[in-house]
Amino acid sequence: MYIYDDIDQRIIDERVAQFRDQTRRYLAGELTDDEFRPLRLQNGLYIQRHAPMLRVAIPYGELNTRQLRKLADIARRYDRGYGHFSTRQNIQFNWPALEAVPEILAELATVQMHAIQTSGNCIRNTTTDQFAGVTADEIIDPRPYCELIRQWSTFHPEFAHLPRKFKIAVNGAIDDRAAVWVHDIGLNLRHDSDGQIGFQVIVGGGLGRTPIVGAVIREFLPREHLLTYLDAILRVYNRFGRRDNKYKARIKILVKALSPAVFAQKVEAEWAHLQDGPATVPAAEFERLEAFFVDPAYEKLPMEDAGFRAAMAGNKAFSKWVERNVRAHKVPGYAAVTLSLKATGTAPGDATADQMDAVADLADQYSFGELRVSHEQNLILANVKQADLYALWELAKTNGLATANIGLLTDMICCPGGDFCALANAKSIPVAEAIQQRFEDLDYLYDIGELDLNISGCMNSCGHHHIGHIGILGVDKNGEEWYQISIGGAQGNHASLGKVIGPSFARADMPDVIEKLIHIYLTRRQDEERFIDTVRRIGIEPFKEHVYAKAH
Repeated sequence: MYIYDDIDQRIIDERVAQFRDQTRRYLAGELTDDEFRPLRLQNGLYIQRHAPMLRVAIPYGELNTRQLRKLADIARRYDRGYGHFSTRQNIQFNWPALEAVPEILAELATVQMHAIQTSGNCIRNTTTDQFAGVTADEIIDPRPYCELIRQWSTFHPEFAHLPRKFKIAVNGAIDDRAAVWVHDIGLNLRHDSDGQIGFQVIVGGGLGRTPIVGAVIREFLPREHLLTYLDAILRVYNRFGRRDNKYKARIKILVKALSPAVFAQKVEAEWAHLQDGPATVPAAEFERLEAFFVDPAYEKLPMEDAGFRAAMAGNKAFSKWVERNVRAHKVPGYAAVTLSLKATGTAPGDATADQMDAVADLADQYSFGELRVSHEQNLILANVKQADLYALWELAKTNGLATANIGLLTDMICCPGGDFCALANAKSIPVAEAIQQRFEDLDYLYDIGELDLNISGCMNSCGHHHIGHIGILGVDKNGEEWYQISIGGAQGNHASLGKVIGPSFARADMPDVIEKLIHIYLTRRQDEERFIDTVRRIGIEPFKEHVYAKAH
């Protein structure tokens, strides 16, 4: 993973000192709320429903164990003993005292972490595939390019005050696990006919109030032109994006208003002034960045470990966990393991300080001291020997991290909702817990099969409800919490947006509603097709009719 140089460290240390003085002046009454607001947002500090919330950046979701232990320490000393891993591959602390935030930032700086550009109208944390560098379907490792974008975008003066927040995702595999089609900019790494590395460039995707699947504006961009082309896109957005209405300020609205073809023409015209300029990336810089992401010291192992196979045959629970939570690796004898943060009764994405320390121990012992955060709000150990999987599973069970539900209905994405967020129309966490309890039977979950259920507490779609096979959106009706259901959304290579099935439901009805949707799926599916495939084949009407049918 990337290691700070002296310049990186100095930048972060100076920002901490700057914010310490800004906080001191605010607490002394020398800065007003309006004056302090942009300063705290520049450092990832929100004022939520009950307390400040600090969002800490985890660049492209990659952590070492020293960093994770620091996050655990912060959770214990400055929060309420836990943190929330978000869909942006970041972590949020929901209860820090305002006067303690400069100290937290200083602590983070000691392990090369910060909270810069995790909020505000700027370029946010670039996200990518949680299995980057380890899967057989990978074309090109996206992490060096994510790091290049991070360095380019951090404190970029031209893009510090964009019309709205801006999100970039990079995918380097055949299967899109980074949701590039629903980002402001999505980048698919690929080779051209001569074997040169470059990007398919997608612009104008996004969720929120106006969900849109992005459009390709360039099929192949040579990698050396990445930064100049991103500059061109951002300049067009900065120039023509709306600033009079925040609900119409995202780049997706501009692309739709102009049309993707016209937007692409404007980008190409702007790029003509930048192409081959100073921001063109030389081959030596790619080599420098790639050197931070070399493979660990893998051992030469057999394709399959005999002890692992015996454990699979002799322990059904272990076998089911392997089926759902363990992914094939590019290196024989290794595997990638997803540690579930979706145990019943736990808010999706939450991890206690003890769990974070336990994961750090597991990563040190079994995965070269490194781990990943997924945008599905789980943690990944990417380089585990097959021979170690059984021992790892037993330790993960002890720490509540071995729920065998990855890719199943209870592996849901869920925002903090009205329990914490001042923007939310409704609570998300109690709905998630009620559904978890209804579908706690793992055998039933396996019968249902692959299903993405995503929950958002408001139209901002932090829970990505638009791209859930089943999406749940909290809405306000005369001061009461209700929930709207959509079906048919999906991320990945065939991204789609869900369609609302009808009027919203009361919170108490949600488990019954989900069960009715599952019932229609199980009665109408063909062969082993997934829920999303059944919806695409028969449409939403059969689901709608059953859910709203009156009991006789």
